[in-house]
Amino acid sequence: MTSARKPDSPPPDADERVRRARLALEGAKGRARTEADARAKDRTRDQTLVDAARAGDARAFRTLVETHQARLFAVAYGMLRDRDDAMDAVQDAFIKAHKKLGEFEGNAAFSTWLYRICVNLCIDRKRADARRRKVDLDDALATHKEEDTLYAEAEIGGRLSGSNPLRTLSDRELGGEIGRALGGLTEDHRAILLLREVEGMSYEEIAEALEIPRGTVMSRLFHARRNLQRLLRPFLGLAEGESPFGSPLGSALKSGDPAEAEAEQTPPKGRP
Repeated sequence: MTSARKPDSPPPDADERVRRARLALEGAKGRARTEADARAKDRTRDQTLVDAARAGDARAFRTLVETHQARLFAVAYGMLRDRDDAMDAVQDAFIKAHKKLGEFEGNAAFSTWLYRICVNLCIDRKRADARRRKVDLDDALATHKEEDTLYAEAEIGGRLSGSNPLRTLSDRELGGEIGRALGGLTEDHRAILLLREVEGMSYEEIAEALEIPRGTVMSRLFHARRNLQRLLRPFLGLAEGESPFGSPLGSALKSGDPAEAEAEQTPPKGRP
């Protein structure tokens, strides 16, 4: 009687790949938990400062400004593409936040509420500027000084730098191209991309900041990335359909959420 043939064992290299993938996934989950804990601590700290500022403690609000102004400026600069306008928008956002502290209920994080104020101010400023004059983005970018390089461009550039075509490109060259590409996006797509790629906000946080459904966040992010890829493709030397943001695995390792990473590669339902 012939015994049943046992299935062939996978080659050792396959086992090793599986082991490494599992370790990477566990590491990503651990980082996600650490980031979640840090966000919770930040939220508690901010709420304590907000309560103190409401009670008239000027130093408490000054601490909130010092804590959030740099990252708020990165988003404002990415939206407006002008250093002075971005600084004005950030200042206006803090002034408005201070006046409306009594309306902050704490349902969302203070930082999320602050981003909402800043993004709305940037959109209003862009629309008002468009009514006054039409700006040639390429000419504006060409006159920027080197020290005005956008933090947001560096962040998005870092996500792209894993692609082989970029290894010989300078950060300044890439930053300029990303700036031009960002300028070619709609206001909604630019805001979504900056909040996700620069600030690392979750779908839920972005939905709260922009006051839109989670499905709309996913849809806009998908279309924003697709449009950015289209605008950057000639510069990066990418083939049609090749993503500069890397594979789903690469996204999962960065975000700590494989389900989100896979979802970002699939066209979701919702308003683009």
